[in-house]
Amino acid sequence: MKTVIRQDITDALRNAGLGSGDPVIVHTSLKKIGYVCGGAQAVIEALIEAVGEEGTILMPTQSWKNLDPETGVHWDADEADWDKIRDNWPAYDKAITPTNTMGAVAEMFRSWPGAVRSGHPARSVAAWGKNASYLTENHDLSDIFGDNSPIGKLYELDGKVLLIGVDHDKNTSIHLADVRAEYPGKHTCIEHSAVMENGERVWKAYETLYVDGEDFIDIGTAFETEHSVNRVKLGGTEIKLMKQRELVDFAVEWIEKYRK
Repeated sequence: MKTVIRQDITDALRNAGLGSGDPVIVHTSLKKIGYVCGGAQAVIEALIEAVGEEGTILMPTQSWKNLDPETGVHWDADEADWDKIRDNWPAYDKAITPTNTMGAVAEMFRSWPGAVRSGHPARSVAAWGKNASYLTENHDLSDIFGDNSPIGKLYELDGKVLLIGVDHDKNTSIHLADVRAEYPGKHTCIEHSAVMENGERVWKAYETLYVDGEDFIDIGTAFETEHSVNRVKLGGTEIKLMKQRELVDFAVEWIEKYRK
């Protein structure tokens, strides 16, 4: 497979319609691109070059291992040790807590010079650029993906969604539609995470909307048949760029029509 260099990525992003000043949420599989000269660093530099200082790049940097073992996130631990995990899992620290299965690009981006990370202990995002502070500040424990969350704020800014080598099951913006839609099975749940409060580590309980993404690929496939999605080949995969508002508004209608 042909070696992909930073300029190839920049050209593909521009051909897809990503431009100077754009606010964009990015989901990336570095592996799917193929051999990238410079790896994750080249991807981030290309994104920054494409949107410029007036633009904003947002990436999920979730550390969902910082949730209660009862949710299944610690499947490799014995149930007899669950209390031990609750008592000892490190409190979230936006400077050092690693991402969980977010990919090499997001893992590098969370500590990129100039990037800022939100304070949610399990569902954080990181951002770089003009609106980075606005998007990441006050990420409430109970409002993971709602109107006042980073995803909701990006909607307000009329942002874009960029998928590089991933499908809509990774498309975090559809969770905003989860929050806005009304459907019979909609419900909240109690989650727990290790956080710092008044200088001490605590195992914090908080109520939030139950996170459900099982139908996201179906939603994305339906969206692509009815709305404009810019596609450009990059290495061994494809870039998809779309308007977040169009996606979220469509997903609200889809969820209310089909989800039980």
